[in-house]
Amino acid sequence: MTDRLLERVRKLLAKAESPACTPAEAEAFTAKAAELIAKYGVDQALLAEADPALDPVGDRIVTVEPPYSRDKAGLLGAVAIALRCKVVHLERRGTARIHLFGHRADLERVELLFTSLLVQAAHGLAAAAVPSYDHPAAFRRSWLVGFTEAVRARLTATEQAAAASAPGAELVLVDRTAAVERRRDETYPKLARLGPRRLAGSGRGQGYAAGRTADLGGSRPLGAR
Repeated sequence: MTDRLLERVRKLLAKAESPACTPAEAEAFTAKAAELIAKYGVDQALLAEADPALDPVGDRIVTVEPPYSRDKAGLLGAVAIALRCKVVHLERRGTARIHLFGHRADLERVELLFTSLLVQAAHGLAAAAVPSYDHPAAFRRSWLVGFTEAVRARLTATEQAAAASAPGAELVLVDRTAAVERRRDETYPKLARLGPRRLAGSGRGQGYAAGRTADLGGSRPLGAR
């Protein structure tokens, strides 16, 4: 992502994270940050249509450390899928390992957003009061699931809007997605779907509310891979 665009995103997020910023103002700033990142993804896709070498398909393995590594990996997967990447979970007990496939620009966007959202989720969890009737770990896992659901919905809507606003982009993005799927399938010709999770905690609603106002942008590196 260009330095100029990163600087614009940083400024928007700095305003949104200010203690003096109202929730409505914060949501407006963060929505603009997400819009800029989504537009960047579409612009890169259109530029690479004539020369695929400008934005090749790549992959990377990301390691997510405990605690709640499986739930954090779920957040990473939600961000990646919303940004047109494909996800393979390699290990989900203890330390989680996830293999991401996508075009270079999209993998870069996933890296940017996931790192920011991890920090925000940590702050949100620290501030969330666990009900006396609930187990802390169960509450926090369900909180992270709710947070992830809200983030996924917001990112998906923003990406769809960016694609719809650029003539011809939607067809280009379909072709790019097919190329990513081929790369994934060549690497893992036999994949099994993950089964649904059963969560007992009561934090889903609070997590969803936090995800509705989370900053959908960031500028920190992803950390361990």
